[in-house]
Amino acid sequence: MRDSFEVSSSSGNYAIVSGAGLLADIVEKNPDAVFIVDGKLVRHIPSHISRVVVIEAVEANKSLEAMSNIILQLRNYGVNRDSHLVAVGGGVIQDIATFAASIYMRGITWTYMPTTLLGMADSCIGGKSSINVLGYKNLVGNFYPPEQVLIDLDFVGSLDEEQIVGGLYEAVKICYARGYKAFQEYLSDAPALPISSFGAQRVVMRALRAKKWFIENDEFDQKERLLLNFGHTFGHALEAGTGFGVSHGIAVGIGMLIAIEYADRRLWLSPQGVDATRQLTNYVRTLLGEGENCAVNGPEQIDLVLVLEKFNNDKKHRSDSYRMVVPRGDGALELVSEPRTEAVRMDITAVYRNVLKSIGWDVRYQAYREANTNPPLPPGEAG
Repeated sequence: MRDSFEVSSSSGNYAIVSGAGLLADIVEKNPDAVFIVDGKLVRHIPSHISRVVVIEAVEANKSLEAMSNIILQLRNYGVNRDSHLVAVGGGVIQDIATFAASIYMRGITWTYMPTTLLGMADSCIGGKSSINVLGYKNLVGNFYPPEQVLIDLDFVGSLDEEQIVGGLYEAVKICYARGYKAFQEYLSDAPALPISSFGAQRVVMRALRAKKWFIENDEFDQKERLLLNFGHTFGHALEAGTGFGVSHGIAVGIGMLIAIEYADRRLWLSPQGVDATRQLTNYVRTLLGEGENCAVNGPEQIDLVLVLEKFNNDKKHRSDSYRMVVPRGDGALELVSEPRTEAVRMDITAVYRNVLKSIGWDVRYQAYREANTNPPLPPGEAG
């Protein structure tokens, strides 16, 4: 069964359609389009489609340095201002396609077909591109919505556990940010592993309708939409600090746990807030699993100094303060500014350490210790 709704933007409305068999539809309706496709999915593109840009969906290719080659491929295919681009893939492909479509000849029309649960449930709407520069995650980007988003549920069956968990983390983040009622409605669907195509459709469309409110009220990330960065500031640093050894969705889930731990440490939560965040914490940890039932294996070792360096340089911070989305009071999210003091840095170090160790991931401080003869040890490491 197909489901659809529209999102309003300053550049016009665009449709969100979910259902089965949508790839075949777009190929039939746009035989002359140029397709930007994840290399692992190129087999799904019919052989008669001649203009295909194949990209390995890794963070290194979602970079400003790699964009020139992609733009040149479009030029070599004779793409002009009247051409249409179709992007097929997950978040990396979406970021590349959004950025390329927006700057090529000052903008061409495009369609996005997300193929990961994370892309389907979150990033596919909002029109935002995020491009890495010299190892710093999402340092540049812009807003350029597609003409339509087609969510083909046939791709759900090809996803592994880690991809599903990462997508569910982004979906629950959106619903939690929207408010306690939306969060409870999400939990009532009991989204978990394994997930069927029908179950995925319910989760995806619920999350996207919740995100629609943020986009239409704050299209350019100035106020309400900033709350969707919940888990991202802590999570992006974990991604980049491990050389992207932790995938985005998983990093966001762990980032939410760290943000909650920080709020707890600051005593910012009322009893109602403790209850709400505990429900979220339990859901995130249950999906992650533990021991032999763990859905995700962490990196062999995490150098927390590298993670903290990336955190310190996050583009959302200010010169004199760290800006983070955390739960406060009854659990509602707020964007807070914390001064760049040693006390705050030590608290941030502590919450990273506590959460990562609690999920069984090996945390070290090697880079810092090698660079400093007598470094002060992080809290809990003395002796």
